Amino acid sequence: MGELIVVRHGQTEWSLSGRYAGRTDVPLTEAGEAVARALGARLADRPRPVAVFSSPLGRAMRTARLAGLAGARPDPDLLEWDYGGYEGLTAARIRAGRPGWELWRDGVVPGDAEHPGEGLEQVAARVDAVLERVRPLLDAGDVAVVAHGHLTRVLAVRWLGLDASASRFLGHPHPGSLTVLAEEDGQRIISAWNTR
Repeated sequence: MGELIVVRHGQTEWSLSGRYAGRTDVPLTEAGEAVARALGARLADRPRPVAVFSSPLGRAMRTARLAGLAGARPDPDLLEWDYGGYEGLTAARIRAGRPGWELWRDGVVPGDAEHPGEGLEQVAARVDAVLERVRPLLDAGDVAVVAHGHLTRVLAVRWLGLDASASRFLGHPHPGSLTVLAEEDGQRIISAWNTR
């Protein structure tokens, strides 16, 4: 059985400053592009994936191309959490108006038409749909997905069969990091998390 290789897209100006970038298509920085290229060398030691899927946002698709993950198919279910009215804000700014706020517990507030917002259960449903499509492909070898930070956390805990709220217990993946989801003795595991 293959492994599910999860790549977080490279650095953007918003990831550098801690701003929530859900659906806003923020481009990679030069450093983000360099890290994406370096991913290609790290991935070269692995068998070529039998399938590659990516968030359709430019930062993810560009990371896939630069990392040598040719033919990445855009999958809207891999889009980052829609942060609604918190799009573009930092956690500190949100907490200034909403003391004690925590994304996994409190969620987001509605935004405009382009950023209506999304509950954790909606993110989990999208991730579950991705996993349902990917699992049969793993019989033929590795599958790679290029996605976003919070979505990667939800993907990992849903792979393990846990409630999406358990995502809070995983550290936020760094831009350009790799996570590997696998099986060992019939048990789903995280064999690598947030490696750079």
